[in-house]
Amino acid sequence: MALICRLHECAPFGRIPAESALEIENASVMTEYTAGTVIFHQKDEPSGFLYFIRSGRIDIMVETPEGVEMLVDSRTAGGYFGWTPVFTNEGYTAGARAAEDSSCLLIPKGLVLKSAEQYPIISNFFNKAIFSQVRKLYKDMVERNSMNPAAQMEAYPFQKRLSEIMSKPVITAPVTSSVRDIAVRMTESGVAAVVLTDSSGKMTGIVTERDLVRKVMSSGADSAICVRQVMSSDPYYMTPDTFMYEAATFMLRHSIRHLPVLDGESIVGMVSVQDLMRFRSQKSMLLVGGANEAKSVAELAEVYREIAKIAGVLLIENRSHAETMEILSYVHHNVIRRCFEIIRQQMLDEGYVQPDIRYCFMIMGSGGRREMLLGPDQDNGFIYEDFPQELNEAVEAFFVPFAERLVHALAEVGYHLCNGQVMVNNPMWRGRISEWRERVARWIKVPEPQRVRYSSIFFDFMPIWGDSSLCGELRETVSRLIKENPLFLFQMMELDYKHKVPLNLLDRFITHKSGENKGLLSLKENGSIFIVDCVRMYMLEKGIYAVSTLDRLDRLEELKVFNKATADHIKAAFESFTYLRIQNEIRLIEKGLPPGHFLNPDELTDQEAVLLKEAFKVAGKLQDSAKRHFSKIIGR
Repeated sequence: MALICRLHECAPFGRIPAESALEIENASVMTEYTAGTVIFHQKDEPSGFLYFIRSGRIDIMVETPEGVEMLVDSRTAGGYFGWTPVFTNEGYTAGARAAEDSSCLLIPKGLVLKSAEQYPIISNFFNKAIFSQVRKLYKDMVERNSMNPAAQMEAYPFQKRLSEIMSKPVITAPVTSSVRDIAVRMTESGVAAVVLTDSSGKMTGIVTERDLVRKVMSSGADSAICVRQVMSSDPYYMTPDTFMYEAATFMLRHSIRHLPVLDGESIVGMVSVQDLMRFRSQKSMLLVGGANEAKSVAELAEVYREIAKIAGVLLIENRSHAETMEILSYVHHNVIRRCFEIIRQQMLDEGYVQPDIRYCFMIMGSGGRREMLLGPDQDNGFIYEDFPQELNEAVEAFFVPFAERLVHALAEVGYHLCNGQVMVNNPMWRGRISEWRERVARWIKVPEPQRVRYSSIFFDFMPIWGDSSLCGELRETVSRLIKENPLFLFQMMELDYKHKVPLNLLDRFITHKSGENKGLLSLKENGSIFIVDCVRMYMLEKGIYAVSTLDRLDRLEELKVFNKATADHIKAAFESFTYLRIQNEIRLIEKGLPPGHFLNPDELTDQEAVLLKEAFKVAGKLQDSAKRHFSKIIGR
């Protein structure tokens, strides 16, 4: 006997007072559909009903750009369909067809909305359902595009965190122990390193077998001496959520063989070079370490060219392509940092004198958000401390030629020159901290369009080399100025809103009509940038700071700016743009073309086209929401 469900027994209507649910049920229309009946097409005008499945099975069909229907979901008794036009101002996102003889309850839209207003649990339920569509499409497509097991092994160091490979429990000993006691502990436990703790259990040092051999046995020292005399005090450590590749690069750079893992002040694990060697992918790990070992710009260019290959491996990762972006950014940062060090050393070797001042080399834009992909351009600058005017000539004599050389060296490596000249060799993008404060104040207090564009790049600044506290001081200035001049956020929104997502009223892609990008659309300029910009605006309004767009969404969710369903929805769209961008850039590189964010939508698979449309819709909705919110600043 077929299962028959009643509305008042199923979520969310089963969670409101029974008499209200029964009233809704009685005011609805019962309709029977025979197998194969099309209930509505994707492009049909909304019927004005929410459909509840009492019995049977309903297939949800998406129409591809070629007019072919594709099954994306099947729903059974107790489920719903047709909710998008009820809770949004849009049409159907898919069609519906009876897969077998089915009975449905058609609930009038007005009644649904009235009930949702009275019982928020109803709107929350369907909002969450709407928001999950992009996530499901994204997850399904990534899983279908997973590569073979050999490729998965290559990606291993990029997928694993220290919590997954560290040794535990950690062998510890009081810092007052003798060297002899420590040697006995090592032998009994079969370990090569012991963490030393104070009376409260807090880590104060580490001692290794190598320490005992070099500092005690080889020197003939008395093994009864206190281990404090031979230990390494305040050792380096990392947290459990650190990626394996980060630990490997860090340990290589600092020539350490054992790395404690701390969660707060709790010692939760230990990672050794041997641990990393057991799990590592040789090619991937050599690439990550290669940037730090490079001796010339030419060697860095070789490392840069390998990044695309690693991106191809990382594309199989099926949990979050935002993590892929973070990993690629980590490699880019190492390449940029090493390029800075090489050019700086060349300057010193040639007799240039670096003034004794505090300064910071910063990167901005996608680099500052750790959202770099395969073809990032340069967005960088210098911040100096407020040095006395008499040092200005010496500062200019060193940093002006340094900036010029650095920009061209980075271009030689592969980082394109910025079309807007947002680079350290432009005087506008270097200066004393006080000069930066004045510059940012002009942008915010008199928000002309070009100044707003500059600020959109600048606000994502991050230190890459030098005194990072200068960036911290400047960030405090930005936060204060935004708070004092909220109109600036409205101007940012207005500039952003001049560009719209590339979908027409028939839900078809809008591409460029002429020029070098004829027939193409931009995943960045018409999609992901809207999410980046809107989330940044909300962050600035709240006076908070987080590095990446997804981290910012987490903070905004904590502050109740977005509920969890909405934040997850935006994240899924952002990750979808990221996935499609990486995939597109790899394809371009394989064709011998430079990577870019423009693609031909006709080359997308049906599933990719559906995903991209849904992601564009999310970006458009966020843009509309931001416009309504920030328009309140001027009373619109």
